[in-house]
Amino acid sequence: MPKRVAVVEDEAELAALLEYNLSNSGFSTRTLVGSKGTLEQLEEWRPDLIVLDVMLPDGDGFDLCKQIRKSQSIARVPILFLTARSDEVDRVLGLEIGGDDYITKPFSPRELIARVKAHLRRGEPDQENGMIRIGPVRLDRDAHRVFLNDHELQLTSTEFKLLEFFLVNPGRAFSREQLLSEVWGEQHYVTPRTVDVHVRRLREQIEDQPEDPKYLVTVRGFGYRFESQP
Repeated sequence: MPKRVAVVEDEAELAALLEYNLSNSGFSTRTLVGSKGTLEQLEEWRPDLIVLDVMLPDGDGFDLCKQIRKSQSIARVPILFLTARSDEVDRVLGLEIGGDDYITKPFSPRELIARVKAHLRRGEPDQENGMIRIGPVRLDRDAHRVFLNDHELQLTSTEFKLLEFFLVNPGRAFSREQLLSEVWGEQHYVTPRTVDVHVRRLREQIEDQPEDPKYLVTVRGFGYRFESQP
């Protein structure tokens, strides 16, 4: 599945240029104009990265960034600011409020694509020869084994599938209903409570303090998220 990149840009010509270059680089792209209603659209689409113009016709990109960082579902999505402002104070402010990068207009599309790829790579788990590693957790897909540091964990088949799903989607929040669909599939007898039980069991295996988890965390009022960098 291609990575999703949202572009929040009101200048039609520049937005078309960005969408063209991102699409040609293999990304699924969606362009949003202005700030009104944009947060809701971003939460619904749940992009893997956001290119955000600071100067918007009906608001400020910095304010939208603050709203994104408070969102339960997309708070950890990388944000790359795009702006004509070159003052150091603006760059510092953008990074301090939660931006991950800052590109000043005019810019090279190749540079922007390179930075987008770099930020997306940082959020990906280390996958090699069927192995997924995040922090002390190492999951061997081929051997169907899981290790915490050098200690092998004894997981049920469903616990393995649930942990695998979290590890290949680090930093993204999922509702209980989404987890049921992705992990349990068509098993109609399971309920959202089933997810809570399995999450609790996983925490007991991988967390130093299951009652205060730092990896498999609760997204209040929504579901769960696996932190790649707790």
